[in-house]
Amino acid sequence: MKNYSLGLYEKSMPNNLTFKEKLEITKKTGYDFMEISIDESDEKLKRLDYDSKNRFEIIQAMYETKIPIRTMCLSGHRRYPLGSSDESTRSKSIEIMEKAIDFAWDLGIRIIQIAGYDVYYEESTQNTKELFLESLEQSVKIASSKGVILAFETMETEFMNTVYKAMIYVNKINSPYLCVYPDSGNITNAAKLYGLDEIDDLRDGKGKIAALHLKESLPGKYREVPYESGHVNFDSIIQTALSLNVRLFVTEFWCIDDKWQETLLNVNKFINRKFNKFKTDFY
Repeated sequence: MKNYSLGLYEKSMPNNLTFKEKLEITKKTGYDFMEISIDESDEKLKRLDYDSKNRFEIIQAMYETKIPIRTMCLSGHRRYPLGSSDESTRSKSIEIMEKAIDFAWDLGIRIIQIAGYDVYYEESTQNTKELFLESLEQSVKIASSKGVILAFETMETEFMNTVYKAMIYVNKINSPYLCVYPDSGNITNAAKLYGLDEIDDLRDGKGKIAALHLKESLPGKYREVPYESGHVNFDSIIQTALSLNVRLFVTEFWCIDDKWQETLLNVNKFINRKFNKFKTDFY
């Protein structure tokens, strides 16, 4: 029995599919669970307002397909950031966070990956950083009351592009419900930019890494880089993560052409070959 679970990022499939269709494809292509996306679009944010009937339909689809949704990529805060200098925007960001936590509670989602931005569309300042910390403290209190883990994604911007930087805030809050959810592509790019080692950076999160995004990247390019065409050392990333007792992984890539089902299969085979190089039995 393998000692890790491999999830599939929802956006790797066409947007027009139903939840049940996406879960069926997740199973068919060999993944263990699906990661739902709540991005900054009105369409995705409206999911947080689903009524009990809509939510139960998703739960029913999970039971019928035997494929759960166990993580959420919450990138809606790019549009409504926790550190915004505008009070109404910050209020909206907390509202989104609270709704996302309630949504996770209802669906059985364990981990919400939150974006490591103080702000995105405005200038980052000392004030936005302080406001971010205040909003973060409030968010973690809400999450802890529901037993839902919030975990920082390491991003492409200076504010939080390394595990080390994410851990500064994790240590300040000091809660079991705030962790790190690194992105292998982003930390690799940051390491090359700063002349550091992404493996050392990953180790900085020891004991606080809830899950890991396995994404490819290139210098200066953070998304839509096909696997095996970038510079991420998946062997070292996976081996190190396993040594740190990380057991939850998600392949992050996007549906960009009509060969997406073939891509899903190929990525699954590619990543599982990496895991098979290391001991994966429970012990």
